[in-house]
Amino acid sequence: MEVEFLGGAREVGRSAVLVDGALLLDYGLLTADPPQYPVRDPEPDAVVVSHGHLDHAGAVPALLKGDRRPAIHWTPPTADLTRTLARDTLKLHGNSPLCLFSEEHVARLGEVEECRAYGEPFAVEAGGTEYEVTLRNAGHIPGSAHVLVDDGETRLLYTGDFHTDDQRLVSGTTARPDADAVICEATYADVTHEDRRAVEDRWAESAKTTIWEGGTVVAPAFAIGRTQELMLVADANDITPYVDGMGIEVTRIVRRHPEFLRDPEALRRAKGAARFVTGRDGQRERIAADNELIITTSGMLAGGPVHSYLPKIRGSPTNLVTLTGYQVEGTPGRELQEHGRLAINGQVRPVSARVESYDFSAHADREGLESFLNSYRGARVLVNHGDRCEAFAEDLREDGFAASAPAIGERIDV
Repeated sequence: MEVEFLGGAREVGRSAVLVDGALLLDYGLLTADPPQYPVRDPEPDAVVVSHGHLDHAGAVPALLKGDRRPAIHWTPPTADLTRTLARDTLKLHGNSPLCLFSEEHVARLGEVEECRAYGEPFAVEAGGTEYEVTLRNAGHIPGSAHVLVDDGETRLLYTGDFHTDDQRLVSGTTARPDADAVICEATYADVTHEDRRAVEDRWAESAKTTIWEGGTVVAPAFAIGRTQELMLVADANDITPYVDGMGIEVTRIVRRHPEFLRDPEALRRAKGAARFVTGRDGQRERIAADNELIITTSGMLAGGPVHSYLPKIRGSPTNLVTLTGYQVEGTPGRELQEHGRLAINGQVRPVSARVESYDFSAHADREGLESFLNSYRGARVLVNHGDRCEAFAEDLREDGFAASAPAIGERIDV
């Protein structure tokens, strides 16, 4: 079995792994200006998508250009979330040559998709080979999956993004299927997560204190997963948030798939308690002037409704911005996090509002990665999806693993 890394190797973003030149695992984009896509345009016979985040699924509709019609396999939440992401991308870049697909390509997804459940093997034909593929819960977001590919001789486990600990929204992964080779993510390979409940308590206490002292709290959040997680934490701490942006639609989507949620009833309560923003008649301006918690996209401040709120609250240290997700280098979120400034309407402005960072990660940390990989000491380990892949692979080798960190474009026999 040969694997080729078209993206996501030694970087976070644009994940794409081609198996035997014919079976594609993920096809994402890297959020940047301009967006970056996998290094070449493959023509697979079949595609398996691990989960519905931009960096893993954002370019999938582009695979349906011309007369191409590869079968696309994914879980039901991933199917819905990928469509939502694609249409959001079209709103932002649809008239630009930087966008590799159109609404027509998004519509074609319905012609080729096959929705799959966890733990039920299915056959995939690609390049003249029949593979047995099984999806297992990866504990990252609703519908996220480890992908196990078996060609009868080699069993390849593509972890996708995963978390070994429970979150309020989804349960951590417990799947450890037998495999000869593992392509393992390494987003937080150099991090030890703080206890999640302690993080939740600090975030909720800071938000409550800020509101009590007359300030406004803006919590930029990824629409998929993080928005719903913060809604659940807010509800558990008797905070009534406003929710704005694509996270509103995503909340409705994931509630349609309760079997992929840890506690569907808790999310129902949190949704019922939250106030969803319509954006009409100056609503955002009024909310920004009130003492409220606002959970809004985008998580890295790259666009979306967050840019309606930040100019209004940036001037006062009574106000608070809570960064609750990883801020990729070069994004406005990283600039705010490291330098306390933000580009607003083309001008870089200082931000006097307090900025706090919280580790609400949906990825396994160093301990979680090592505990997961302990089940694969006899397997070949290929580290990807991280800023320090090479260093993590070296550490694994020192611990007895047959580990390496492939480069973009590299082909490896496993």
